[in-house]
Amino acid sequence: MVLGLSAASTSYLSGFGAFSRAKESAATRRADAAVPAKQPMVAASPAEGEIMGQGPFGRTYFLQGALAGGICCSLTHGAMTPVDVVKTRIQLDPATYNQGFIGGFRQIAAAEGAGALLTGLMPTAQGYFIQGWFKFGGVEFFKVQLTKTLGEQSAWDNRNSIYLAAAAGAEFIADIFLCPFEACRIRLVSDPTYASGMAGCASRLVSENGVIGGFYAGFIPILFKQIPYTMAKFAVQGKAAESIYAGMGSEPSKMSKGGNLCVSLGSGVIAGVAAAIISHPADSLLSKVNKAGAGGSGGLMSRLTNIAAEEGFVALATTGLFARCVMIGTLTAGQFGVFDIVMGMVGAKKFHFTDPKNPH
Repeated sequence: MVLGLSAASTSYLSGFGAFSRAKESAATRRADAAVPAKQPMVAASPAEGEIMGQGPFGRTYFLQGALAGGICCSLTHGAMTPVDVVKTRIQLDPATYNQGFIGGFRQIAAAEGAGALLTGLMPTAQGYFIQGWFKFGGVEFFKVQLTKTLGEQSAWDNRNSIYLAAAAGAEFIADIFLCPFEACRIRLVSDPTYASGMAGCASRLVSENGVIGGFYAGFIPILFKQIPYTMAKFAVQGKAAESIYAGMGSEPSKMSKGGNLCVSLGSGVIAGVAAAIISHPADSLLSKVNKAGAGGSGGLMSRLTNIAAEEGFVALATTGLFARCVMIGTLTAGQFGVFDIVMGMVGAKKFHFTDPKNPH
């Protein structure tokens, strides 16, 4: 009897111990499951499409940049039409318009009325919207793509070369579309009686000279004018803005919108004057080659050579230079300012080169 009770007790205790151990094991598993597993530490990687801590930069950004570029170029070039009319008249006929920049305004207004100062406004506004679309949009596209290709550190070390290459590529494309509008503008300014407007001028140029002769007679000069101008404009503006920020001990990400706008305007003036001086000889040549009869009746290169020989480099480089510095300095500052404003309005932030070793 005792032996039976002892065996039963032993069996009960063994069962209870097994039950207790199973219960503890289940509780332990539940506790372990409640505690998140430790994950290995992994360095944060940049978000898709981001470069130098900015972005993402995709199709939407490039379209925003193109739109802002079209608006800023159309507005600024259109607003500067009176200055451009005076500048072009001085270049084309310095013997008549020999009373200086301000005197040129008075001469044109007295002889033809104040409305003559707006000659060529329509082709200017239209042509430079298209040109600004491809120029500013193209510069942003090429800057971003070259930075991706080279890598962030290499792009930072070679940022001036990237500015120059991006500007040259974008401007070449833009000039293909700009040249017909510029040919019409110069013809209307040099001879206001040639046609009553943009459409009539374009039609007459093509009927008299063909598409290439009418629209692209000045393509080579416009490349020599616009590509160095745009390369200087973006490279000098980028360097000037960088120096201004460094002088203030700040950077774009730490500045207010108003502060960044002031930097854009100030660096734009510096860039505009530098670009005007560099590109002025080709600008003078372009103005003259689009004037009827200039350089003789031979081919384009023959006419360009004749004009250069007749005028001389000094005259091409200095005639109308002050007016162009005023025009381009103001225009370039306005372009960078309006570009930043429009980019902000469409919710985009302009790409800036930053040193990867000192992330912002």
